[in-house]
Amino acid sequence: MSFYLYLILGFLGGIPAGMGMGGGTVTIPLLTLVGGVEQKIAQSANLFAFLPMSIGALKTHADNGLLQVKGIGWVIAPALLLSALGALVAAKLPSETLGKAFGAFLIGLACFEFYGEAKKNKA
Repeated sequence: MSFYLYLILGFLGGIPAGMGMGGGTVTIPLLTLVGGVEQKIAQSANLFAFLPMSIGALKTHADNGLLQVKGIGWVIAPALLLSALGALVAAKLPSETLGKAFGAFLIGLACFEFYGEAKKNKA
């Protein structure tokens, strides 16, 4: 694939990631469906790209007073532990299984969002 295609895909995934909206839900499907990248590679590229993007997003949100740090330790500790566990599991699974699991996650996320919006609009 062309360097420019990956550059465009990076921009498209980086925009929601920079806004704190979960860029992986955009980046991973873009890389697999448009870029033809294997699921494991797409997930690892997303995690690698997340590091500098998260630093920039964190600084921007902090500068705008949008961070709440009360109780953050209760989120960080299990997140680190479960992230490491998830990485070990993902390394052992075939890319096809990861792709199906990620697709199921995205469908579930979409249903959750639609239900939440419908409930909010009904009220």
